[in-house]
Amino acid sequence: MRSLATFVLVPGFWLGGWVWEAVAARLRGAGHEVHAVTLAGLAERAGEASPQVDVDAHVRDLVSLVEGRGLREVVLVGHSGAHMPVAGAVDVLAARSPGRVARVVYVDTAPMPSGMASLDFGPPGERAEVERRAAEEGGGWLIPVPRFVPAEGPSLEGLSAADLEALRTRGTPQPLATATQALRRPDPLPPVPSTMVACSMPVAAVRAMVASGAPVFAPMAGPEWEFRELATGHWPMLSEPAALAGLLAEISERGPSVRGVCGRG
Repeated sequence: MRSLATFVLVPGFWLGGWVWEAVAARLRGAGHEVHAVTLAGLAERAGEASPQVDVDAHVRDLVSLVEGRGLREVVLVGHSGAHMPVAGAVDVLAARSPGRVARVVYVDTAPMPSGMASLDFGPPGERAEVERRAAEEGGGWLIPVPRFVPAEGPSLEGLSAADLEALRTRGTPQPLATATQALRRPDPLPPVPSTMVACSMPVAAVRAMVASGAPVFAPMAGPEWEFRELATGHWPMLSEPAALAGLLAEISERGPSVRGVCGRG
């Protein structure tokens, strides 16, 4: 008999809980409890945006949701830029109330080492370009929504014209401080079971980077980690919702194998 899980789904930059609609519907249809989150300053909460909305504010959002609703044994799922608030929330919840988080899942993303911000991970010049766009188009504190043009990426494989239009029109500018604030993490890190779902790059490449000992990938070298693969672009909740929902359900049961999963539905 399959066990049922409680999922908290956290979108990446520019997006609200709406982006998880197709995945959430499938998980709920299978009997799981699902909370698709919109973080402060985004989507229907855009009115809360301010220069003070940072990583800490988004961590508080997630902690308040989990504690306020009395959730236990949560599978906490973060996509792309949500890796920062998700990692921070895991740290807080593990320290305050062990048992709140059963597993954390990073969808085409991974946690940063302590003291690094999201913009510290990109190639040289990316931070300056983001800050330039924020200054010129976002009042100095908002990152404008990308154009989401396939030739410009990032990794838009599998997205339909309707998907791209939804990203452009339903996306909202991202508070800059959520990308520039570093997260200070405890040492040692809480030993919460963790999964990375690799989409825009193969699991073999991820494993090679972890094995290389590069500091950015050091948090993923522990025995609590497993790696799964869903061969699609960077936005699998849109390009492969059925496959992603199935994989999340499987991960919630702590399946140990690494496999490729595909098939739009």
